[in-house]
Amino acid sequence: FYLTPPQVNSILKANEYSFKVPEFDGKNVSSVLGFDSNQLPANAPIEDRRSAATCLQTRGMLLGVFDGHAGCACAQAVSERLFYYIAVSLLPHETLLEIENAVESGRALLPILQWHKHPNDYFSKEASKLYFNSLRTYWQELIDLNSGETTDVKEALINAFKRLDNDISLEAQVGDPNSFLNYLVLRVAFSGATACVAHVDGVDLHIANTGDSRAMLGVQEEDGSWSAVNLSYDHNAQNEREVERVKMEHPKSEEKSLVKQDRLLGLLMPFRAFGDVKFKWSIELQKRVVESGPDQLNDNEYTKFIPPNYHTPPYLTAEPEVIHHKLRPQDKFLVLATDGLWETMHRQDVARIVGEYLTGVHHQQPIAVGGYKVTLGQMHGLLTERRARISSVFEDQNAATHLIRHAVGNNEFGTVDHERLSKMLSLPEELARMYRDDITIIVVQFNSHVIGACQNEE
Repeated sequence: FYLTPPQVNSILKANEYSFKVPEFDGKNVSSVLGFDSNQLPANAPIEDRRSAATCLQTRGMLLGVFDGHAGCACAQAVSERLFYYIAVSLLPHETLLEIENAVESGRALLPILQWHKHPNDYFSKEASKLYFNSLRTYWQELIDLNSGETTDVKEALINAFKRLDNDISLEAQVGDPNSFLNYLVLRVAFSGATACVAHVDGVDLHIANTGDSRAMLGVQEEDGSWSAVNLSYDHNAQNEREVERVKMEHPKSEEKSLVKQDRLLGLLMPFRAFGDVKFKWSIELQKRVVESGPDQLNDNEYTKFIPPNYHTPPYLTAEPEVIHHKLRPQDKFLVLATDGLWETMHRQDVARIVGEYLTGVHHQQPIAVGGYKVTLGQMHGLLTERRARISSVFEDQNAATHLIRHAVGNNEFGTVDHERLSKMLSLPEELARMYRDDITIIVVQFNSHVIGACQNEE
């Protein structure tokens, strides 16, 4: 099944979104120029989500990618709710009081976030009241706890992640008289999601990561070449520190059963995630909730089984690892992406492809044929193809789309092969997942002038 270049483009561009940060008479200029984002599904429906918003009551911008498993319910809920929890965690005491008083007296609320959404980014209207009430309980507790100190961003991020996960768990335990909502909160809690979130405020960049999506900084060296700086660590079996952490939290007798076949309890790839109450609740609580839940829950095999060797829950946490980085003028962009991208591309290639795309400068690498025997005719073909590619290399208007094109269509020579791209994009839904995962990417472009000026002020 062959797709023409326009058909390939329409598939690749279906979910692309771009946002440019507005300038006001050259004042109040942000360290972020804007961002491009895009998603390419492999699952039907897609289990990844993305979010971006400007914090209106504090300074700063929030961007995040969320990778769901066992369905998309948890990723959906986290993508809608987490930024509110972060924003509320960062608000000063007076603002929290203002918001609470407005709710009390039925006045209009101060808007907390300005969302930057693609029309396909769904928001669940049915649960908005429930979600709002949980959030309100949180800010009421923050008001009561008022220590008078300004909130540290790292602490705010950790608190927000943990609190939202706690609320997801609580809502599922309490249930809801409305059977639709009851089923929804249970689906959210029993499915799971990883999250990788960036908070950018001036030259302060914080990355909060739970799971195996990644954040990477694209740095332009003095000679114009590009390098990648990791700003997150995967929470999975490949990360020895993470394996040690899990072992420390459980008795020695469980050491052999904790991580099997590179999975938590032999089942779960990420070692940190939202939801996934199968790995957090006691067996008694799981049984009680499933038995009293709606019938659809009983039909779901996933909710019924208990993980093997399940003795000392919780085995899973949503607590993020937070990395702080002070932006420098040579830090040109940030890539946040779900593991669907990193499974297909090395971060060094990601840095080069995005860097060249953003600057429009194509550094010619010597053609590498990696141990293949190549005839003169084939070499001529490769060079001709390269020349044609340079003229069309920047046809994408969106850096995330450009990256997806490479992730799905790259051949062994590191160039986009249209035939390969066509094949990969025309795979039927049930097959696509065998070749790749959902891919979600946000590319944030930084404003070097503003960052340089901020540095000089400091």
